[in-house]
Amino acid sequence: MKKIIKGKCYDTEKAESVGYWCNTGDTRDFYHIREELFRKSSGEFFLFGSGGPCTKYAVSEGSNSCCGSSKIIPLTWDEAREWAEEYLDGDEYEEIFGEVAEDDSRTIIPVSLSTEVLKRAEQTASQAGVSLSVYIESLL
Repeated sequence: MKKIIKGKCYDTEKAESVGYWCNTGDTRDFYHIREELFRKSSGEFFLFGSGGPCTKYAVSEGSNSCCGSSKIIPLTWDEAREWAEEYLDGDEYEEIFGEVAEDDSRTIIPVSLSTEVLKRAEQTASQAGVSLSVYIESLL
């Protein structure tokens, strides 16, 4: 599927699929949902989701009638991480976003960056296949 959203192209044929989740195996189920996380070559993430007539992907077909559908949803870096934390296992998550510490050897600090600089850093880190933290540490 290819979709232009706010002047940007999102194409499931050109982007890399990095993880997926579905709630049931039966695509005929009215509650069936399948979501797939994609990463563009620019490092941006998006979700391709599809579902039955009783899901968030349903579209109206007139009065009192719905059918299943699909759509592309652009995601920020944090939204992609949150989705991956919820729907992927730990190994799949770390393959996309980098290794996560199991102890207190890392500290989270508040940092203020311009939106443009943050986007560039996230994209560069994603293209390198490392977390944003690992990328920034490599610069210091």
